[in-house]
Amino acid sequence: MADAIVLYPSPAIGHLISMVELGKLILTHYPSFSIKILITPPPYNAGSTGPYINRVSATRSSITFHHLPPISLPLNISSIHHETLAFELLRLNNPNVHHAIASISETCAVRALIMDFFCYPVLSVAAELNVPAYFFFTSGAASLASFLYMPIIHRNTTKSFKDLKDNLDIPGLPPIPSADMAKPTLDRNEKVYEDFLNASIQLPKSSGIIVNTFESLEPRAIKAITDGHCVLDEPTPPIYCIGPLIADNRSGADDGDTNGCLIWLNSQPSRSVVFLCFGSLGLFSVEQLKEIAVGLERSGQRFLWVVRSPPSKDQSKRFLAPPEPDLNVLLPDGFLDRTKDRGLVVKSWAPQVAVLNHGSVGGFVTHCGWNSTLEAVYAGVPMVAWPLYAEQRFNRVVMVEEMNLALPMKESEDGFVRAEEVEKRVRELMNSEEGNSVRTQVLKMKAAAEAAMSEGGSSRVALSKLVESWTQG
Repeated sequence: MADAIVLYPSPAIGHLISMVELGKLILTHYPSFSIKILITPPPYNAGSTGPYINRVSATRSSITFHHLPPISLPLNISSIHHETLAFELLRLNNPNVHHAIASISETCAVRALIMDFFCYPVLSVAAELNVPAYFFFTSGAASLASFLYMPIIHRNTTKSFKDLKDNLDIPGLPPIPSADMAKPTLDRNEKVYEDFLNASIQLPKSSGIIVNTFESLEPRAIKAITDGHCVLDEPTPPIYCIGPLIADNRSGADDGDTNGCLIWLNSQPSRSVVFLCFGSLGLFSVEQLKEIAVGLERSGQRFLWVVRSPPSKDQSKRFLAPPEPDLNVLLPDGFLDRTKDRGLVVKSWAPQVAVLNHGSVGGFVTHCGWNSTLEAVYAGVPMVAWPLYAEQRFNRVVMVEEMNLALPMKESEDGFVRAEEVEKRVRELMNSEEGNSVRTQVLKMKAAAEAAMSEGGSSRVALSKLVESWTQG
């Protein structure tokens, strides 16, 4: 009977792609396994995953996708965090997952179930089916340390993170301003906080935690976790740092260079272009888009900027994909004409990995999503950190204070970023001593990432230990 590993991602495209890349990594080095991926239909816009799944199915016969039945969620979802929806969806999904794993077990020996952080309710299913369950944590080790430590912080205070107004002292991390903890966890009276707390409590109950990072990128956080400083009441499970997992140039949710940005980059000088891109859920108001445009124009720098439509004011459309942006309406009058010799604005999407690896790109203004951060490190591109949602403000603190991989974009009290700040940071990144310091460190980490993923490197060793844990007994 063939050995199978079942992967269970949450529906969001960033989480799904990371999980598939993990499957590909396992198969590259251990081709005797087959990979079964459980796909949950999302109840909201989680990014367009269809083309990506189809392409992987067509090119990797050892990876098969099992589409689970759709689940209907309560109709009144307009006031809910999309994380709450994800947790609720995945909790209700347990019977479907049980059925899928049981049917896979009829033809294969299921050696492990690897699940996303959001999928923690399935731990009980794995126990019923006697399958070892592992978490795949799609953010970094610093973020993992903060979640492992969250139950301790919860016990030691009755205040919400948003009201603490203090730095948190988490093992292995720089001081974290309480307001910079993951956005959904800021108010302990909200349902979503309870979901994250429950997930954090479940993390140590797994057979192991796989993290998309590498040892020399986050040595302090990894040591704090493995030394048992983040989980105090029970043993810390084994931690496997197997990254960086980077989707290859063809792994975006779309195909090819449909916006012509790679062709445009071919005509730009080496390392001269700042790339601005904010993830599949990173949306700005019209006022903020205009402010970015003014800052870019004043900076005098070359730029490639991916612009999405602003979020819908209609709450019922909050979780739907935004429409195609109308650049003439969204950007200042004459901006596109005045900057056409040194800038390119593309609508909605760009092949990010290919852009970051292009020789003309010298800087990246990013929302600090972990996949994007690793892609920039692997491409050797320094960053300006402009977080928007999820655990991105937390990532900014770590990227700026601990890793020295990024300069911080500073918002005003209301979260708005002025044109002056955009101009200043973009210039600083491209030509200043601070920018050069970040660039030097990113290039150092690029070399370290390549070493970690090569034969005998720390991530390859961690992967072999992980596989060993499945094949023993």
